[in-house]
Amino acid sequence: MENQIFALDIGTRTVTGIILEQQEEKYAVVDYYIKEHRDRSMLDGQIHNVIAVADVIREVREELEKRTGSTLHKVCVAAAGRSLRTVESTAVIPLNQQMITDKETIKHIELSAVQTAQVKLAELEKNNDYSNYYCVGYSVLQYTIDNEKIGSLIDQSGEAAAVEIIATFLPKVVVESLLAALARADIEMEALTLEPIAAINVLIPESMRRLNVALVDIGAGTSDIAITDRGTVVAYGMVPVAGDEITEAISDQYLLDFPEAEQTKRRIVNKGKATVQDILGFETVITYDALVKDVKSQVKKLAKSITKEIFQLNGKAPKAVMLVGGGSLTPELPTILAEKLQLPANRVAVRGIDAIQSLMQNDSIPKGPDFITPIGIAIAAKQNPIHYISIHVNAKLIRLFEMKQLTVGDCLVQAGIVINKWYGKPGNASIINLNGQAITIPGKYGTAPVITLNSQAAGVEDIVHHQDEIAISKGADGNGADVTLGELIGEVPSLKIQFNQQLTEIKPIIYVNKRIKNWDYHVQDNDDIVIEEVKTIEDFLRNSTSHMVSETEVFMIYVNIEAINLDVGATQYYLNGRQVSIDHPLRQHDQLIISDARTPTVRDLLTKVGLDFWQTIKITFNGKVIHLQQPILRILRDGVELHEDNVISRLERLEIKERPPEPFIFQDVFRYVDIDLDQISGKFKLYKNEQPTSFDVPIEDGDALALRWD
Repeated sequence: MENQIFALDIGTRTVTGIILEQQEEKYAVVDYYIKEHRDRSMLDGQIHNVIAVADVIREVREELEKRTGSTLHKVCVAAAGRSLRTVESTAVIPLNQQMITDKETIKHIELSAVQTAQVKLAELEKNNDYSNYYCVGYSVLQYTIDNEKIGSLIDQSGEAAAVEIIATFLPKVVVESLLAALARADIEMEALTLEPIAAINVLIPESMRRLNVALVDIGAGTSDIAITDRGTVVAYGMVPVAGDEITEAISDQYLLDFPEAEQTKRRIVNKGKATVQDILGFETVITYDALVKDVKSQVKKLAKSITKEIFQLNGKAPKAVMLVGGGSLTPELPTILAEKLQLPANRVAVRGIDAIQSLMQNDSIPKGPDFITPIGIAIAAKQNPIHYISIHVNAKLIRLFEMKQLTVGDCLVQAGIVINKWYGKPGNASIINLNGQAITIPGKYGTAPVITLNSQAAGVEDIVHHQDEIAISKGADGNGADVTLGELIGEVPSLKIQFNQQLTEIKPIIYVNKRIKNWDYHVQDNDDIVIEEVKTIEDFLRNSTSHMVSETEVFMIYVNIEAINLDVGATQYYLNGRQVSIDHPLRQHDQLIISDARTPTVRDLLTKVGLDFWQTIKITFNGKVIHLQQPILRILRDGVELHEDNVISRLERLEIKERPPEPFIFQDVFRYVDIDLDQISGKFKLYKNEQPTSFDVPIEDGDALALRWD
């Protein structure tokens, strides 16, 4: 039937076959059959005699076919968890303050960590070769930026990013011997899982795997251990001590052959006592309490071995321990194990099939822990099957063990391709000197390797299928360092002032090789860069493109031997309405006004010394106001008389002399008015203050003059 699942638990002493029927989301046991090996064809869970194991498998299959009328040609099986190897490793990538912006780069870092785990595994092998192992999965434990734990690497910056993973590996020989035994028994492997994963899947849901729990599957010859923590299975282990050690102790104590001792152990555990006949023919009634006393030393030995392995795998006592498998029913084992792990007694418990929530409970199968693993194999192998697939990577054929949906990255790992070696080389760095400190500017990263899947562009997370072809080629090398001053220096505080009535933002002055450069200048190797903050008016003017520093030296001349400074000959600075020097400091929101220097004239000199060059009177002429002027001073330079508009030079020696006073006369008016006397007809007369007068009559301030004709 399509909804039936046939599973085999191939153990050290027995082969258990079980048929489940899926009913919607539940499973029901149809039938089961257990057959013991005739000799030691299994050792510590590994097949040592393929033919002998195949014969037992065939008998189990045929018996179940006879009972159920089914044809069983496909089976779900499990690889022994004790064969698994888990390795923790870390990969680091330098960032140099550059961000990771895509998930593909993060995946590359993770795969580099997996490859590091492979190298660690190879170091433990005699021939230093990891090709005999399959990587069957990995989990990310944490990401870090500069050794600080972080949730995601996307858009994070720092000096270095790292990822810590735990990778799981399985020897090829484990799977290949299992396939060989099934093939001899005329059964095809429908699905494969791992024994500890099978038990964990039905007992510890994923939501509970964040808890640190140990699952111990105690069989006949070995005790398999799996540890959950941080949301995943973090470690697997095995000790070669299990239920047979207790059976041998019973055999020695009561003089019973091994099979009889095994049956006696089960009867006493199930019924409380058993009557046995030893090899001498004497009958003895053995109670549960007597059995506990007689085998206690061996139980302690078993508990000690399991405890030691748990500590070695976990580094500490777990939060709880689950016991499954027939050996878990060993008398007083949970109690002694709890004592050795220093756990409360209720933190170590035997789990039976009633703990499997997805199983429909009925009386057709024992309720104890014996069937946890067989049922788990059937359910887990069906839900999460594992297959082999073949892939070509750069024309090289590889085979992968498919415990999950395989990706391009998984194939690259299995092919031994160290992905970080396929990146383009970083571009050349530049070394500069910034304010006296040597700084290295890294070159641009090389591009990621180019990956194709069946000749189409692909990423490491793309899913692969049987017979796919993958090609990988080296990425392009990166360019040299290329940053602008603005990118190098970043945000810096600016100073905002009112300069000549306009809001102006002042940034620091940047000198490159002693020359002022703009913020968009591209930094070159060996550049010497100095950043100067604008602190004074002089700093501001040196950095200003709209206003250059004008003449600031004192403009001195000598007048009649006395030294006089002319302000207009030097630039004047007014800060918040007060005149200051050019080295005066600037503050936020200051108001700066600059009066630029100009070449002084005689007029500027007279203004400075408070003298008037002209004598001025105001009169009216024909009703119009007129100002009359005449010089009252003589300005001499080397004996040559100057006019008030003449320019003067720094350090010149001038003389100022008063002119003898001369009165204004009526005739002076005609230097200020235009009258064409030729156009006047008739007789004219001159008037001063309405009195007839002449051209040479003196006039004074306020006089009213007139020219009239008939």
